[in-house]
Amino acid sequence: MKRTFDLILSLAGLILVAPLLAVVALLIKLDSPGPVFYRGVRAGRFGKPFRIFKFRTMVQDAEKLGASSTPDNDPRVTRVGRFLRIYKLDELPQLLNVIKGEMSLVGPRPQLLWAVKLYSEEERRILSVRPGITDYASLRFANEGELLRGSANPDQDYLEKIHPEKTRLALEYVRDRSFAVDCRILARTLLAVIFRRGAELSVKGVTLPHAHTSSGTPKGK
Repeated sequence: MKRTFDLILSLAGLILVAPLLAVVALLIKLDSPGPVFYRGVRAGRFGKPFRIFKFRTMVQDAEKLGASSTPDNDPRVTRVGRFLRIYKLDELPQLLNVIKGEMSLVGPRPQLLWAVKLYSEEERRILSVRPGITDYASLRFANEGELLRGSANPDQDYLEKIHPEKTRLALEYVRDRSFAVDCRILARTLLAVIFRRGAELSVKGVTLPHAHTSSGTPKGK
């Protein structure tokens, strides 16, 4: 049922937003040199690698110019990219990943390959489901870039203060998952994008942490 639901909504959504995707692609090409899409490798279900579709929001080869984690004031983010990130439009191409069966509309966000190798036995349960476009953690940390603003070491701050909570929420989704839960998460995600305010505040009663700074060895997310 979940796969059928994903396919129907993704195909309908892709048809509906096709004109918007074309406009965004044109703006990206006009704004900065480089490809329209970012195709990073992520761990899918059972840890199988796949390439995620995202609109490029940063300058070309941004990963060579700084941290993996991205504060909302990161100078590597392009003008168009900043707008896309605010409204989460950079995630829309992942509907293609859903149609291909690599992702689901709702599920734990796909992680880098090195990150899943560090999972504990319990945390590996996260890989038992398809990764998703949105989940508890996406709502909880809808303002992740704002939380990392001003950080002296965004990678270290992400690893120490955000990643553990995201992992906990991913496990919670795996335990809670149902059609009703997916519908609630999708509805809250739409509200968060439309109204640009903290739908994350109501997720599982979790309180937002304060932004902070720290130092240490950078690591990607």
